[in-house]
Amino acid sequence: MGGITRRTLFAGPAVGAVGALLPAAGRAEAGPRRTVRASYRAGYHFTVPEEWKNDPQRPVWIDGSYHYYYLHNADYLAGEIGTAWRLATSTDLVSFTDRGTAVPKDTTPNGDVWSGSAVVDTHGTAGFGAGAVVVLATMSPHDGPADQAQYLYYSTDGGRTFTPHGTDPVLPNPGVRDFRDPKVIRDEERDRWVMTLAENDKVGFYHSADLRTWTYASGFVKGGIGVLECPDLFRIRAGDGTVKWVLGVSANGKGAGLPNTYAYWTGSFDGTSFTADAPDPQWLDHGWDWYGAVTFDKHGSDGTLDESTRYAIGWLNNWDYAHITPTIDSDGFNGTDSIVREVTLKRAGDGTWFLASRPVAALDRYVSRTVRLGDLEVEGTRLLDYRGTAYELTCEVTWDRLTGAGVQLRRSPDGVRHIDAGVHRDYAYLNRRPTVSPDMTGRWQESRSPFDPARRSVRLRILVDRTSVELFVDDGRYTHSSAAFPYLVDTGLALFTVDGKAVFRNAVIREFRV
Repeated sequence: MGGITRRTLFAGPAVGAVGALLPAAGRAEAGPRRTVRASYRAGYHFTVPEEWKNDPQRPVWIDGSYHYYYLHNADYLAGEIGTAWRLATSTDLVSFTDRGTAVPKDTTPNGDVWSGSAVVDTHGTAGFGAGAVVVLATMSPHDGPADQAQYLYYSTDGGRTFTPHGTDPVLPNPGVRDFRDPKVIRDEERDRWVMTLAENDKVGFYHSADLRTWTYASGFVKGGIGVLECPDLFRIRAGDGTVKWVLGVSANGKGAGLPNTYAYWTGSFDGTSFTADAPDPQWLDHGWDWYGAVTFDKHGSDGTLDESTRYAIGWLNNWDYAHITPTIDSDGFNGTDSIVREVTLKRAGDGTWFLASRPVAALDRYVSRTVRLGDLEVEGTRLLDYRGTAYELTCEVTWDRLTGAGVQLRRSPDGVRHIDAGVHRDYAYLNRRPTVSPDMTGRWQESRSPFDPARRSVRLRILVDRTSVELFVDDGRYTHSSAAFPYLVDTGLALFTVDGKAVFRNAVIREFRV
């Protein structure tokens, strides 16, 4: 999507000034050698060091580490618009090292740099040498929807710094509105590159031998879910050996009662066109805030590719309220990502193929404290003897007869404010309405996904951080990611049921130190 960013301070009827969000004990205290300040910076999720971030760019494996590029505006607080590509590297996708700006903005007449993708040109097809890192990204010299085009940058220092390949686009706009977000993959079988491009309600497919000259091949059209953005195309292998191609897009389906996250289709790809298994997409996240998401290859420490697992990361925000956040005033930044996920291909009971998600396994290495609560019987509401702002809760809930069951996260001392996650009748849900929500309209508070009540059990894995909740239902068959800004004094945790009794089995809380 575009790199335009504008700043609006967090304010709203539920909060007023940002200071109202901070616990009294945590506000700045004058002292001879000590200042204490409350923070909204996430405890174990990736956050931009300062100023602004939005779209993740697909991480690339280079020289033993993942190179994670993302859109960054270093002039956000000054009110200036426009993004560059900033770089962070990681060997495990939990702990990241900031490397500064990689693809700068405003160094050519074309202005700032929007979304795209980076590839390692192993065989030097583009003419910059074997192993050069090539970026294809959208730029819009006049900020007009009909002048968006694709430009090339290249790196010969392992993806740390990039040089523009002239000032002309390698894929000019043919005169259409919305022509952006190129995602490039290598088609080794046919010895060429393939690009997917977001073109309003269509994903265009293009071919190239050298990354510099592109030819239109076909298009995949889907209306009714808003303007398609940030397309994604990849191949994945299921546990039984079945291979599927997946086409994904970021899309706003709220007008049709659908999510505003990452829509995807399983199907087949013949090198030129994609054929979907079904006309309507599935959604990799059902929450309100998993946008601009990208998936990328999983590599072993020796660089070997795992075809059965794909990684994914999304921007924990939404363009409806992207600039409404207290983090810019409390900590000087606006930009948090989801936890990196491991995505696998599964088959449902009806034969449908779907993608299941789980938090990246490396998170286990950062556990700093484990609280084992065992089996807990609940009827009504049961307040637990635990306080925290950043943790993971896992449990399996079982019952004979009830209407609903779940957990109250980030619960206020008086029990009025909280974030609810659980199941109710025939749906699983994440509800941020009772806490401080960035959605000032009040319309986008509870997200839902299907649930079969006849099973009488559900597995919940919930990642809670200072400004977000990520819910994984039944081993990641469905997920919900939403931003929320609870008062920092709201640290309680409770279990609850509706119209019945349940047992929360093997309840475990884990905290992380990153």
